Amino acid sequence: MFRHALVVLVVTTLACAAAGAEKAPQSIRDFGALGDGKADDTAAIQKAVNAGLGDLHFPRGVYRLTKTVEIDLAKVGPTSLVGNGTARIEMHGPGAAFRFSGSHLKGSAAPQTFEQSTWDHERMPVVRGLEIIGHHAESIGIEAIGTMQLTISETNIRRCLHGVRLYERNRNVIVSHCHFYENAGIGLFLDDLSLHQINVVGSHISYNRQGGIVVKAGDVRNLHISGCDIEANMGKETESTANVLIDSTDGSIGEVAITGCTIQHTYDAPDSANIRIFGPSVGRTFTDERRDGNITIAANVLSDSQINIDLRSTRPIAISGNTIWKGFQHNLKAIDCQSITITGNAMDRNPRYGYGKGSEFSNAVLLKDCSDGVFSGNILTSILSDTASLTLEDCARMIVANCVITDSEIAGILAKNLTDSRIHGCIIRNRDPEQEFIPIKVEGGEGNRFE
Repeated sequence: MFRHALVVLVVTTLACAAAGAEKAPQSIRDFGALGDGKADDTAAIQKAVNAGLGDLHFPRGVYRLTKTVEIDLAKVGPTSLVGNGTARIEMHGPGAAFRFSGSHLKGSAAPQTFEQSTWDHERMPVVRGLEIIGHHAESIGIEAIGTMQLTISETNIRRCLHGVRLYERNRNVIVSHCHFYENAGIGLFLDDLSLHQINVVGSHISYNRQGGIVVKAGDVRNLHISGCDIEANMGKETESTANVLIDSTDGSIGEVAITGCTIQHTYDAPDSANIRIFGPSVGRTFTDERRDGNITIAANVLSDSQINIDLRSTRPIAISGNTIWKGFQHNLKAIDCQSITITGNAMDRNPRYGYGKGSEFSNAVLLKDCSDGVFSGNILTSILSDTASLTLEDCARMIVANCVITDSEIAGILAKNLTDSRIHGCIIRNRDPEQEFIPIKVEGGEGNRFE
């Protein structure tokens, strides 16, 4: 009986040893990476990736890279790069520290459009718990092309050109609980990209000098930005960028939700905006088949920029339940927008923030060349515009209802060349009872009713 037990034990031990031999070590240290911040660990990390183990662990250390670690998912299979917040990657060369490449460059996000090999070898590449720091003017944290279900979480990217750059085509991306901070370019860059389904959740995206989250051109659908802190992503020398910039003038971008975020700063950057959305390019009309718009901006805290919300040529759009203040030019500016609903927002010039008393600190609301819209249930307090707290210029078929507009200076509402519209049920009071004040100032227009 003892001899039988000994045989079983020996067989079991040999089987376990064989299984262990079949599975190579997963730590990048086992492939020669030193992590001492001095040696070039590029080749060792690339060797670990090419081994096709999939689950690669970065122990505590400083790993120096001099060129991009290429992760060709079709060749190496499902891959995750995981640390515990203690591993630092220093990128000393141009390009991305890590580039994920997949083969899903056709089809959609629907399951039937995927090759089986995509599911077998390429699904859900993961980066988690790493810090990436740029030491080159053209270094980028992470790039991805042709991927499915890319997931980046608990990752800190600093001092690169861009934090994360997605380009050409990707599907079903999740970015969560990350820090993209102090990059010279953009925190999260969707660069002329075809992408359907991306969630950006619970992340801190701040002090990136050319924009926090930027979408330019391409074909982007189902962009959800939720529960993030997005601040000061505009250098003083940078023009026409924003904390969140969605620019489809050379593409088609739509189905966007920006909810539950704090989006603030920097007012002294020229033409800065917290949320800037540009729709179709000049010359295109709303009858074009290219789909843009379907935007929701809800329950955010927005402050301290030249324009808090800047919209152009967008339809439809819903803006509700936000607290908005310290828009040095405009709290809200909408040009050439259709089917716009603005409800239940508080635009209160909180005196404790102390940001000037002149018209250059206006906080005004401007709707120009807009149509088929509703502006209701909003509070506008201490708007110091030299025209009016709310201006509707060259607009048509608009309803302004049940708003409270107090402490205005010149006029509460300016209706300039407004047509076929209704203004009713509002409380409008001036800032100084002894100052000349017009609750509703009308210049031109026809077919309107004011009550």
